[in-house]
Amino acid sequence: MPYRMPRTLKVHYREELANYYRNLENNDHRSAWRALERSHVLGQAFTVEHTYSHWLMLNFGFRIKSLREVLGQIPRLLVGGVKSFVGTIPVGNTGGANVPPLRSMPIEADLKAILDNHKNKTYGRS
Repeated sequence: MPYRMPRTLKVHYREELANYYRNLENNDHRSAWRALERSHVLGQAFTVEHTYSHWLMLNFGFRIKSLREVLGQIPRLLVGGVKSFVGTIPVGNTGGANVPPLRSMPIEADLKAILDNHKNKTYGRS
Protein backbone atom coordinates (compact mmCIF):
# COMPACT_ATOMS: atom_id res chain seq x y z
CA MET A 1 0.00 0.00 0.00
CA PRO A 2 1.42 3.41 -0.92
CA TYR A 3 1.77 5.83 1.96
CA ARG A 4 2.22 9.01 -0.06
CA MET A 5 -0.59 10.36 -2.15
CA PRO A 6 0.46 10.41 -5.82
CA ARG A 7 0.61 13.82 -7.47
CA THR A 8 -2.09 12.88 -9.98
CA LEU A 9 -4.54 12.24 -7.14
CA LYS A 10 -3.26 15.05 -4.93
CA VAL A 11 -4.33 17.59 -7.57
CA HIS A 12 -7.96 16.61 -6.99
CA TYR A 13 -7.54 16.47 -3.22
CA ARG A 14 -6.09 19.99 -3.19
CA GLU A 15 -8.88 21.20 -5.47
CA GLU A 16 -11.42 20.09 -2.86
CA LEU A 17 -9.44 21.85 -0.14
CA ALA A 18 -9.39 25.02 -2.25
CA ASN A 19 -13.17 24.69 -2.65
CA TYR A 20 -13.47 24.30 1.12
CA TYR A 21 -11.50 27.47 1.86
CA ARG A 22 -13.27 29.47 -0.84
CA ASN A 23 -16.71 28.45 0.40
CA LEU A 24 -15.72 29.03 4.01
CA GLU A 25 -14.57 32.54 3.13
CA ASN A 26 -17.96 33.17 1.51
CA ASN A 27 -19.77 31.78 4.59
CA ASP A 28 -21.26 28.99 2.47
CA HIS A 29 -20.96 26.37 5.18
CA ARG A 30 -22.96 23.72 3.34
CA SER A 31 -20.66 23.82 0.30
CA ALA A 32 -17.58 24.08 2.51
CA TRP A 33 -18.62 20.94 4.38
CA ARG A 34 -19.32 19.08 1.14
CA ALA A 35 -15.80 19.91 -0.07
CA LEU A 36 -14.38 18.58 3.21
CA GLU A 37 -16.32 15.34 2.80
CA ARG A 38 -15.03 15.00 -0.75
CA SER A 39 -11.44 15.67 0.34
CA HIS A 40 -11.89 12.98 2.98
CA VAL A 41 -13.07 10.42 0.43
CA LEU A 42 -10.12 11.21 -1.85
CA GLY A 43 -7.56 11.22 0.95
CA GLN A 44 -8.71 8.50 3.29
CA ALA A 45 -6.30 5.87 1.97
CA PHE A 46 -3.33 8.13 2.76
CA THR A 47 -2.30 8.82 6.35
CA VAL A 48 -1.38 12.51 6.09
CA GLU A 49 -4.30 13.56 3.89
CA HIS A 50 -6.79 11.51 5.90
CA THR A 51 -5.62 13.01 9.17
CA TYR A 52 -5.61 16.52 7.70
CA SER A 53 -9.22 16.13 6.49
CA HIS A 54 -10.27 15.22 10.02
CA TRP A 55 -8.27 18.13 11.43
CA LEU A 56 -10.15 20.51 9.14
CA MET A 57 -13.45 18.87 10.09
CA LEU A 58 -12.62 19.38 13.77
CA ASN A 59 -11.83 23.04 13.13
CA PHE A 60 -15.01 23.40 11.11
CA GLY A 61 -16.96 21.94 14.05
CA PHE A 62 -15.48 24.61 16.32
CA ARG A 63 -16.22 27.31 13.74
CA ILE A 64 -19.91 26.42 13.47
CA LYS A 65 -20.11 25.68 17.22
CA SER A 66 -21.17 22.06 16.73
CA LEU A 67 -20.36 20.07 19.84
CA ARG A 68 -21.46 16.90 18.04
CA GLU A 69 -18.94 17.46 15.24
CA VAL A 70 -16.12 18.42 17.60
CA LEU A 71 -16.67 15.37 19.81
CA GLY A 72 -17.11 13.14 16.76
CA GLN A 73 -13.90 14.34 15.13
CA ILE A 74 -11.59 13.80 18.11
CA PRO A 75 -11.55 9.97 17.90
CA ARG A 76 -11.53 10.11 14.10
CA LEU A 77 -8.53 12.42 14.22
CA LEU A 78 -6.70 10.10 16.60
CA VAL A 79 -7.49 6.84 14.78
CA GLY A 80 -8.17 7.75 11.14
CA GLY A 81 -4.56 8.11 10.08
CA VAL A 82 -3.65 4.81 11.73
CA LYS A 83 -6.42 3.05 9.83
CA SER A 84 -5.06 4.53 6.60
CA PHE A 85 -1.58 3.34 7.48
CA VAL A 86 -2.70 -0.26 8.03
CA GLY A 87 -5.15 -0.20 5.12
CA THR A 88 -8.42 -0.74 6.96
CA ILE A 89 -10.51 2.25 5.89
CA PRO A 90 -14.28 2.17 5.30
CA VAL A 91 -14.20 3.07 1.61
CA GLY A 92 -16.30 6.06 0.65
CA ASN A 93 -17.01 7.13 4.22
CA THR A 94 -17.43 10.90 4.21
CA GLY A 95 -15.78 11.35 7.62
CA GLY A 96 -18.26 13.52 9.48
CA ALA A 97 -19.79 12.85 12.87
CA ASN A 98 -23.13 12.47 11.07
CA VAL A 99 -22.10 9.02 9.75
CA PRO A 100 -20.84 5.93 11.59
CA PRO A 101 -17.01 5.95 11.43
CA LEU A 102 -16.71 2.34 10.23
CA ARG A 103 -19.44 2.37 7.56
CA SER A 104 -18.42 2.08 3.93
CA MET A 105 -20.50 4.32 1.70
CA PRO A 106 -21.19 4.76 -2.01
CA ILE A 107 -18.77 7.13 -3.70
CA GLU A 108 -20.02 10.01 -5.86
CA ALA A 109 -19.59 9.19 -9.55
CA ASP A 110 -16.99 11.88 -10.29
CA LEU A 111 -14.86 10.91 -7.27
CA LYS A 112 -15.20 7.23 -8.13
CA ALA A 113 -13.90 7.95 -11.63
CA ILE A 114 -10.91 9.82 -10.17
CA LEU A 115 -10.14 7.01 -7.73
CA ASP A 116 -10.65 4.29 -10.36
CA ASN A 117 -8.34 6.14 -12.75
CA HIS A 118 -5.70 6.35 -10.00
CA LYS A 119 -6.11 2.65 -9.17
CA ASN A 120 -5.80 1.66 -12.82
CA LYS A 121 -2.60 3.69 -13.21
CA THR A 122 -1.16 2.37 -9.94
CA TYR A 123 -1.83 -1.28 -10.66
CA GLY A 124 -1.19 -1.19 -14.41
CA ARG A 125 -4.77 -1.67 -15.50
CA SER A 126 -6.18 0.18 -18.46
